Amino acid sequence: MDNDVSAGSTTSTLGHLALGLTLLAFGVGNTQVIDGVTAADAVSVATYIGGLALFIAGLLAFRERDSFTGTAFAGLGAFWFTWGVSADSQVSANAAGLFLLLFALVALSLTLGATGGSPLLRATYALMFVALVLLAIGQFGDSAGLAKAGGWFAALGGLAAWYGATAALAHWPTTLPGRAAGRGVTATG
Repeated sequence: MDNDVSAGSTTSTLGHLALGLTLLAFGVGNTQVIDGVTAADAVSVATYIGGLALFIAGLLAFRERDSFTGTAFAGLGAFWFTWGVSADSQVSANAAGLFLLLFALVALSLTLGATGGSPLLRATYALMFVALVLLAIGQFGDSAGLAKAGGWFAALGGLAAWYGATAALAHWPTTLPGRAAGRGVTATG
């Protein structure tokens, strides 16, 4: 298999599609770039696709003995499900900010733990981390501008996850063409 073509299990592909769609819906809602579409409109997607489907994909990954993917999907599934079912709850802005900040730490852990993964995987978790930090600070400071910026980072993270999953299905490249390290050097002796 070529090094620049994504590969992965069916479970990880399904999980990354679910994560990508959820991040994209959540991000676009926060940017409010589409008239009348807000983050609240992503509640169903977050609850069922990002929450339940992603959590189940995490359990299946654990069954496949893929602890990183299992941890990522189960943890993020819990995040999306909790966000989705509590979206109508009345909580303080500080409580909402703290919730987002705590899961930003989960996204940071996933970013740092994905060192052996593809650049798209690391980018997805890094963009989600930045999005959640911006959204948390926006909650703490009541800043619609930071919420919109966080939405753009979430949408970009969703696109990265979606492309990575689609690339695995379609056998598209996931890295930029270039010379691999050590290629072109021959040993003589």
